[in-house]
Amino acid sequence: MNKPKKQSSQEKSGLFSHGVEIIPTVVPASLDDVVNARAKNHFASGLHIDAADGSFAPNTTWVPNPEEKIPDAGTSVYEAHLMVDNPLSTGLAFVRAGVKRIIGHVEAFSNAESAREALHMWKKAGASEAGLGVLLDTPLDSLEPYLEFCDVVLFMSIATIGVQGIPFDERGIGRVKEFHKKNPRITIAVDGGVSEKNIKKFARAGATRFSVGSALVKSEDPVGMYNKLHHLVGTQ
Repeated sequence: MNKPKKQSSQEKSGLFSHGVEIIPTVVPASLDDVVNARAKNHFASGLHIDAADGSFAPNTTWVPNPEEKIPDAGTSVYEAHLMVDNPLSTGLAFVRAGVKRIIGHVEAFSNAESAREALHMWKKAGASEAGLGVLLDTPLDSLEPYLEFCDVVLFMSIATIGVQGIPFDERGIGRVKEFHKKNPRITIAVDGGVSEKNIKKFARAGATRFSVGSALVKSEDPVGMYNKLHHLVGTQ
């Protein structure tokens, strides 16, 4: 008789919790910033790229030109969070660069049909997943018309978007909990101020993906912090 497989310390701690992802965040000014951030966060499976246009969000970031390709896009998981007024074309630019997950903002679309078309076009161009972000003050009921064609909903848990280091807003946890209760099958991601102080609360509320910026960037031991966050999610 075969002996039962012994659990690793990672499995016991929840590091391999089913469906849970902790994704380091970069706010890049260039492709080099993306490459360098990926190298620094080699311990993670991929990278969350923030894109801002100076209008929808106050800052301006890198958006790929047609010649730019992310070097390891075939082996790493890249997602682009589009904080822009024109998500369709910006999303297509990231898909061409190799990004497989694209998240536009519900507030940037005039109606559900325009959002449906954008998400369809991203997938047709090669994205494996297309979803929508929602700002902290946007009513949850306004998401209803979009959910049937949305792979993931990304909840902002900070009041001001575009840059790292904005203070976490406690309202984000309640919004995730309320949404998850009504829509238990939709993948919920969280972005903004995620740290060891609140990640367990978000997991309990129903989130399974966590975009993490300052908590990793400012840590003296990013690998240790990454593992700690996984552990906290696994023990929630």
